[in-house]
Amino acid sequence: MTGPTTDGTRAVTALDTTTDRLRVRGLDTGPADQVENVVVLVHGNLSSSEFFRRQLEALPDGWRGIAPDLRGFGGTDPAPVDATRGVRDYSDDVLSLLDALGVARAHLLGWSLGGGVVTQAALDRPSAVASLVLVDPVSPYGYGATRADGSRLADDDPGAGAGLANPRLVELLAAGERGEEDPSSPRNVMNGLYFAHGFRSPDEEELLTAVLSTRTGDDHYPGDAAPAAGWPSTGPGTRGVLNTLAPKHFDTSALTSLSDDGRRPPVLWVRGEHDAIVSDAAALDLAVLGGAGVVPGWPGEQEYPVQPMVAQTRAVLDAYAAGGGSYREVVLDAGHSPHVERPEEFAAALREHLEAAGPSGRG
Repeated sequence: MTGPTTDGTRAVTALDTTTDRLRVRGLDTGPADQVENVVVLVHGNLSSSEFFRRQLEALPDGWRGIAPDLRGFGGTDPAPVDATRGVRDYSDDVLSLLDALGVARAHLLGWSLGGGVVTQAALDRPSAVASLVLVDPVSPYGYGATRADGSRLADDDPGAGAGLANPRLVELLAAGERGEEDPSSPRNVMNGLYFAHGFRSPDEEELLTAVLSTRTGDDHYPGDAAPAAGWPSTGPGTRGVLNTLAPKHFDTSALTSLSDDGRRPPVLWVRGEHDAIVSDAAALDLAVLGGAGVVPGWPGEQEYPVQPMVAQTRAVLDAYAAGGGSYREVVLDAGHSPHVERPEEFAAALREHLEAAGPSGRG
């Protein structure tokens, strides 16, 4: 079933498509033969397409929303992740999904890790992108171990990647733990880090199920680790999700020159004002943790500075605009998940962006 439901929202159905890379599942508003006015919504780490259900329901008439589960999340095949390619295993999967569905050009929306995925897809196939929507995206220089200008602290990226993942969280994810007695439980991590102001989603159980769909291990979450010469003596390996964002593997700052024969797609940047995961002093930034004494031995700001993630994103988007592109920044009173915490405000910003950007067309 497609079209509006009895309460006026869009009907959301299951996506189940086999591409030339893997079997992709997720959510879709249809109709299946609509290849114009398409929005593709790509989720972040420790989540799935379920985090976009309410936004799919709120899409304007005439727009098709497709939210795939990335490999290793939700119902999509758990193919291994080669982190040496950055996020290209994910972005290539998204592009192959568009091919399988016959969609030549779409509006690409990415949240957190998904922001890096859709940016990489745009860089690799500019003609496929009608516009970009970046929701609390990972910095263009990855997560951890970079200076303000994006330069890397060292060749082995100390402190980035899978080596510092919380082993207790990994254990509880693998066990499917739904309780909240353990401080590291998936429920507590979701409610404490994804959301601000003590927000509890009315869809909490469904969202927790999405978090628990995360595959664990060296090929998925968190990935493998490697020794590093500098503090904290661990760095990224070559497999799994957290290593895809290590600066040695990931850099999407070439967004500054993105164009398709001179056409520069408009960008909407939506972020939560109280984001604890992606900010200029992120709660998970190793330098922040070191400065607070949580991780001992921090060598200080000179040697291991805090990564200003929002400032890095803004600098790249400013350069994109200076080169003839355009972007709009929307800041909502939310944490890392403004589409969940402030669904109506987010939907309004997305609707305005889509109307201004225009239809995706057939390429």
